[in-house]
Amino acid sequence: MFYPADIFASFPQLVACQSTRHGGVSAAPYHTLNLGMSTADAAESVQENRRRFFSALGFDEAQTASSHQVHGAEVLTAVRPGRYDGYDALITQEKDLLLNVSVADCTPILIFDSGQEAIAAVHAGWKGTTLGIVHRTLEKMQREFGTKPADCYAHIGACIDGCDYEVDEDVAGQFDPAFAQWDPAKGKFLLDLKAANRSQLLAAGLRPERIEVSPFSTVSHNSDFFSHRFEKGLTGRMLAAIGIKGIYLPV
Repeated sequence: MFYPADIFASFPQLVACQSTRHGGVSAAPYHTLNLGMSTADAAESVQENRRRFFSALGFDEAQTASSHQVHGAEVLTAVRPGRYDGYDALITQEKDLLLNVSVADCTPILIFDSGQEAIAAVHAGWKGTTLGIVHRTLEKMQREFGTKPADCYAHIGACIDGCDYEVDEDVAGQFDPAFAQWDPAKGKFLLDLKAANRSQLLAAGLRPERIEVSPFSTVSHNSDFFSHRFEKGLTGRMLAAIGIKGIYLPV
């Protein structure tokens, strides 16, 4: 149903993971754990999938915050649950509030500030990456929470890998050549969003050993993850989620 972000394993109060395509009720082509509310999948199947996923993490959907993403770089400070509009990253210091972003090839990035106990969930497609959404997220965490990048840990999740992501010059030209390399055999540039976003995290001040990069690609590991490109748009959506569990004292 999901795989945990191991980089956060030493923080027991933290819940952080990315869903897979397994463990749900949706029929093909959305089989089976489609968590996306904007697909043509049966609404009751998506709702049951979301119930299962959030429950497995110890949350109810009423404790979650997300946004209708627009491939931009706006960052929302979430102080209460809800579904917002127009943001591709969410940050919070609130306990028992699960932030999540939806992906099916784009890069999900989860961040934990161990100093101020603040978190972020980021959706970074190629447009958001060129707009510096990782930088903007960390800058807003610094303003809002006093975050120091050196105190942060980050997980870059499963997305379309550089060996699979073929783009033309109009997209490749917006990236450093280190992240968009020409493949003469394919007649295309190969874009590495994981490396590009890792570079942004490093430039912002995160320590290299505190950045974890998923080994999975939504294309080459399509049996476990949804890929919008590989499945030609007829597929489900995954969630990358992060939250801090509150401490409950006996009454």
